[in-house]
Amino acid sequence: MHSEHVASRSADTPHLDAVSLAIIEQLQEDGRRPYAAIGKAVGLSEAAVRQRVQKLLDQGVMQIVAVTDPLTVGFRRQAMVGVNVEGDVEDVADALSAMSECEYVVMTAGSFDLMVEIVCEDDDHLLEVINKRMRAVPGVRSTESFVYLKLKKQTYMWGTR
Repeated sequence: MHSEHVASRSADTPHLDAVSLAIIEQLQEDGRRPYAAIGKAVGLSEAAVRQRVQKLLDQGVMQIVAVTDPLTVGFRRQAMVGVNVEGDVEDVADALSAMSECEYVVMTAGSFDLMVEIVCEDDDHLLEVINKRMRAVPGVRSTESFVYLKLKKQTYMWGTR
């Protein structure tokens, strides 16, 4: 089922067999799932799972992190900001990536050169980040903000389906 998808990856991408994908899937369901339970589910020993997980982490294939709901930790305003750039897009992407409020920075094709997700405490903080900091980055020509009203779906399950 996964072999066609795995085989189509570039030469720089580590090869992920069905067992590695199953381990990733187990950890996506519960990042604290014990290696023994994962081993039972995928048919490996606890030690073999531990070794595979460490290899996946070392290769940068995955990270195990705590994902918070920004609202519950004091960040009440989120927005996606489309950015148009003059000059080198990578330089602007690097500068925006260095800002703690910029959680997601991606270079795109289409109406915007960059899409940047920002997480702020409130509207005043949002205004300060966009108006005073993002727009002050050399090369930022314009921004368009899409303020989040309600998050309906957020998933981290890609890579195993």
